[in-house]
Amino acid sequence: MMALAIDLLWLLIAAIILCAVVYLIIYGINTFVSPIPAKVVQGIWFIVLLLVIIAVLSMLAGGGGLHLRSPSFLR
Repeated sequence: MMALAIDLLWLLIAAIILCAVVYLIIYGINTFVSPIPAKVVQGIWFIVLLLVIIAVLSMLAGGGGLHLRSPSFLR
């Protein structure tokens, strides 16, 4: 149970970082390239939300969830 709580906290940190990166990309495109329509931005955030929900549900179902480990070629 403690491992699940720790995994959920790591997932929360990863979700916050993911949202920050997506926000910076959208901000950069809107500022320096051309404005993105509001519906497209809503669609991007919906996809991000779906990814986070899938990660949480797979973690709760015992599928593992977020595995932060180094790639095999670094070992």
